[in-house]
Amino acid sequence: MAYEDKTVKAAEGVVYGRNAVAELLKSGRDVDKIFVLRGEREGSISVIVAEAIKKKIPVTEVEKQKLDRMCGGNHQGICAYAAAVEYTTVERILQIAEEKNEKPFIAIADGIEDPHNLGALLRCCECAGVHGLIIPKRHSVTVTAAVEKASAGAASHVPVAKVPNVAACIDSLEKLGVWCYAAEAGGQSVYGTDLTSAVAIVFGSEGSGVSRLVKERCDGIISIPMFGQINSLNVSCAAAVILSYAAKSRHDPF
Repeated sequence: MAYEDKTVKAAEGVVYGRNAVAELLKSGRDVDKIFVLRGEREGSISVIVAEAIKKKIPVTEVEKQKLDRMCGGNHQGICAYAAAVEYTTVERILQIAEEKNEKPFIAIADGIEDPHNLGALLRCCECAGVHGLIIPKRHSVTVTAAVEKASAGAASHVPVAKVPNVAACIDSLEKLGVWCYAAEAGGQSVYGTDLTSAVAIVFGSEGSGVSRLVKERCDGIISIPMFGQINSLNVSCAAAVILSYAAKSRHDPF
């Protein structure tokens, strides 16, 4: 017997949640319209609405049922119709680093399928000052409304490039002098690894981690030392540790 899937999903182009919408307005992306829960004009929502009006973006009050239908998630009383995310290129990510007079600092997602994990990874990238995130075109979640919500607005600030083949992309980066490391168990300690040069760090999927072919193309494997009974972290937690350590090494080496 077939069962009807009653899961409600956010429509493409819908950004929801207070932080996500606030960061969307800061990003400069085109916003067509903002919807707020009727009667909800207090706290951070009032600040967002005022900024939208300042930018001449239409704001409409709607009932909770309509917001629920548009967002399919914890919208926190607000959502926006935004232009679709504009993906960038690997070349542009490298150019961004050059414009900042910094050595490239890149994250690569190898087959992450959970939108909350990709959103959390984007948030880690933004906080650590990563110049861009690279994701595969297939067998991976893309930057959807759920990813934007989970990123708490970071998706509006971190350039994302989609590539047809992660392993081939790593080959290209290494030819340009970028050191590529896979974040996996069984490697050298991240705390003993020099991450101050041009570097790209690969974070694998929730189940199988970094794929074998991608690991073989990397310059090395880096790991977070574990001292408890569980020998691994969620991908976004691991990214928070590794990217934060790399950022500290790059900006404050002593």
